[in-house]
Amino acid sequence: MANTTLITGGSGYIGSLLAAELRGAGREVRVLDSLLHGQEDIAAEQEQAGIEVFRADIRDADARRRALDGAEAVVHLAAIVGDPACALDPAVSDDVNVKATESLVADAGAAGVQRLVFASTCSNYGRMADPTKAITEEGELAPVSLYAEQKVGMEKLILGGGAGSVKPTCLRFATVYGVGRRMRFDLTVNEFTRELWADRELEVFGEQFWRPYIHVRDAGRAVRTVLEAPEEKVNGRVFNAGRSGENYRKLDLVEEIKKQTPRGTVSYVQRNEDPRDYKVSFDKIKAELGFETLMTVPDGIGEIIAALDVEQFGDPFAARYKNVP
Repeated sequence: MANTTLITGGSGYIGSLLAAELRGAGREVRVLDSLLHGQEDIAAEQEQAGIEVFRADIRDADARRRALDGAEAVVHLAAIVGDPACALDPAVSDDVNVKATESLVADAGAAGVQRLVFASTCSNYGRMADPTKAITEEGELAPVSLYAEQKVGMEKLILGGGAGSVKPTCLRFATVYGVGRRMRFDLTVNEFTRELWADRELEVFGEQFWRPYIHVRDAGRAVRTVLEAPEEKVNGRVFNAGRSGENYRKLDLVEEIKKQTPRGTVSYVQRNEDPRDYKVSFDKIKAELGFETLMTVPDGIGEIIAALDVEQFGDPFAARYKNVP
């Protein structure tokens, strides 16, 4: 089918909202997802909405080929996501994030896919020498985690000719937050909001370090923007996905949450195992593709609190809301 987009990891946190976004824009959508986090309910909903779902692992060569058959574009979200999940089993992380990505890219070329959007991360910037100055796409990559190292490696492969005839774009996403169809409470804004809403004590380390943030729906909109942009504007290019005004320190996040709920207590502790500190510029995606986020972190905090108030997630501390058991 012409205009068919395959989303790997399409029943996940970003993928499930992206699938709905692309369907709403008139695209045929296919999903390849192992449903690792028990999202069978999401997959069933997607099928009811006319989305073809391949319940399979990205490492399954036959499933990859079937899912790619006739696809015009691929959005590659499927991954072992985040530092803790990658550290849990580095071998599996390498199989999924590196080997399966290499295979997917090769298979996409063989299948005649036109475009590839690769989900990368602003974690690639790692620890900046001067985090007060926002880094652009041309800035130095200094990954300090296995996850970011893998993403940097795959960017190099994809942009260095590894995609063959496929026209690739890499999106370096800011840290994602907000209410999703497959909710995650192991992401900073979501976790901090849940802890304080639940009147718990929140331990914060590295409170002075900078990070950029993007709402999960805006992340999906960024992908759609790339897919709808003229080829020559996005082919072989990298864009940071977020908004320049949405860089926060952890202590800023706490302050924003405290404005919206009086509950919970916060203590700041010294721990050095996460040295990432980076402020990111998102001027390029705005200037060149006209992309602007619709949501801010305070908007997302309010949305999460409202959802928690009506018990939208059942038990918000359930294991299914985390990528690491």
